[in-house]
Amino acid sequence: MSRFKHLISIDDLTKEDIDYLLSKADSFLPIAEEKRKLKILEGKILANLFFEPSTRTRMSFETAMRRLGGDVINMTSQEASIVKGETLADTIRVVSKYVDVIVIRHSLEGAARFAAENSDVPIINAGDGAGQHPTQTLLDLYTLKRESKLDGVKIALVGDLKYSRTVHSLVKALMLYKAKIYLVCPDSLMLPEELLEEVRAERVEIEDAISEVDALYVTRIQKERFPDEEEYKKVAGSYTITSSLLENAKEDLIIMHPLPRVDEIAVEVDNSKHAIYFKQAFYGVPVRMAILSEVIEWKRD
Repeated sequence: MSRFKHLISIDDLTKEDIDYLLSKADSFLPIAEEKRKLKILEGKILANLFFEPSTRTRMSFETAMRRLGGDVINMTSQEASIVKGETLADTIRVVSKYVDVIVIRHSLEGAARFAAENSDVPIINAGDGAGQHPTQTLLDLYTLKRESKLDGVKIALVGDLKYSRTVHSLVKALMLYKAKIYLVCPDSLMLPEELLEEVRAERVEIEDAISEVDALYVTRIQKERFPDEEEYKKVAGSYTITSSLLENAKEDLIIMHPLPRVDEIAVEVDNSKHAIYFKQAFYGVPVRMAILSEVIEWKRD
């Protein structure tokens, strides 16, 4: 029997739930790598409702569904009846009559949970404004598990910690694994106060973090999240990870990034033994396979 119907927030999962999903992702890895075939979702349909642009998240969900034998319908905000004045609630009510699971990305925080309240089928949150991005968090945890370690990991979060929904979800999950968290950011991009109160973290300079941590989690400073462009210009380009900066890194340091990047990681770093962000993006496929199979199993139950 499935453990949950929807995946809206990382807060909805226990450590046991997360460990279960990561273990399940391991079992799907050979299918994601095309070493085996498995059609357990044959006849099932996923609707990708993306009211914000996306490349990796949308494509990895589509790949995950198709690798497991299912079909996919993609819809953007321009294609939705919302442009004609239809409410999000009505859109969800209608689409949930056609498909077996809905993945939603929306610019408004709370949109995914609102969708779940109006849906007949499971809802998976693919990012809601500056809120949460739980499936990204799960693939980040999976990356740490496979490429470094999870329990007690030392990790530096670098860049936009205020608006980054990937960071907001990740710090909460890391606390479950007794991680040592370091924060590297401009003053104006510090974690929201309510998260700082929950998270045990230490603020450091990037040079100090490099020699200390097992993982460097770098984020893009997101121009689209800033209410004032002048404020964005003050912090744009605050950090760039370069080969010279990595000279004092631990031998087994891994560099992660939820992508897309702009200039926060120099291209020269891509061939470094530390760079795993493209592999990290691939890990989204087995992780999202695990999530899709789990919520669709709930529907069967």
